[in-house]
Amino acid sequence: MKHLLVLIATLSLSFNIFANEYEAALQGYANGQVKTIASDPDIIAAVKAQNIANQNLTEDQIIALDKEWRAQVGQSSAPLIEEKLSSPTSKKLVGMQEASDGAITEIFVMDDKGLNVAQSAVTSDYWQGDEAKWKKTYKVGPNAYHISEVEEDESTQMFQSQVSYAITDPASGQVIGAVTVGVNVEEL
Repeated sequence: MKHLLVLIATLSLSFNIFANEYEAALQGYANGQVKTIASDPDIIAAVKAQNIANQNLTEDQIIALDKEWRAQVGQSSAPLIEEKLSSPTSKKLVGMQEASDGAITEIFVMDDKGLNVAQSAVTSDYWQGDEAKWKKTYKVGPNAYHISEVEEDESTQMFQSQVSYAITDPASGQVIGAVTVGVNVEEL
């Protein structure tokens, strides 16, 4: 029994060291690559434009848009999704993802309501405003970032984390949105 407890303690310590190694690498990624994406002038301009366009949306309208998006996922006719995926900003995000040599699995940008502005691939929902990736960045302030738990993706069999960062308007210093980057931690 004593040997079993020592083995469990050793394995637990090994797992914590393993997790801490990812944490440090992900923090570096947040303050490097993800911060760079969040400060890209084209991304800032797209977020500002959507914030103006959506400034009068009600909560009911946001929920209706999210339901519409979810209903369009996987459908041959998906006008809301196609509108976002075909934007110049989404195309730029696709290029960033491709240039990462497998380190980035997805990128999506959110506005001041947590709605998708642009993305490199289809997200499962349109409204991220009820999730930690938006709440722990946009609502916290400039330079705020959030790192999700490392999880194994069932479909890709990769270990991934989502790293999110507040998007700040350099002219005003105000947070205007957030970006989330899916990171394949095995490529860090």
